[in-house]
Amino acid sequence: MTSFSRAERVSGLIQETLSDLLNKRIHDPRLHMATITRVKMSADLKSARIYYAIYGDDKRSQDAAKGFESARGFIKRILAPQLGLRYMPDLKFFYDDSFDYGSHIDQLLEKIKSDDGQNHHSH
Repeated sequence: MTSFSRAERVSGLIQETLSDLLNKRIHDPRLHMATITRVKMSADLKSARIYYAIYGDDKRSQDAAKGFESARGFIKRILAPQLGLRYMPDLKFFYDDSFDYGSHIDQLLEKIKSDDGQNHHSH
């Protein structure tokens, strides 16, 4: 059970540190407005799946993926001493499209609400 909580603790530390780096130390315009949504560590702490969201279109998310790849070395150098692990986890970045899906649902609900409102006025 301790390995699970340790993986969770490391995930939280990576997310917190990476969010701080994005705000203060990484000045890549491709990563402007990127938000780390979650980090999932493997049980052996050897790899971290880092999920991010970015406002905009597919091109912005693709540009952000390239930005994260080019910043990977810098991110690892900053993270390594903070994590205090024997091995630095391999970092993999993934676009989190759940926000796009949520936004799409919100738009559909707004459309239904406005369509419904128009129908009531015509009666």
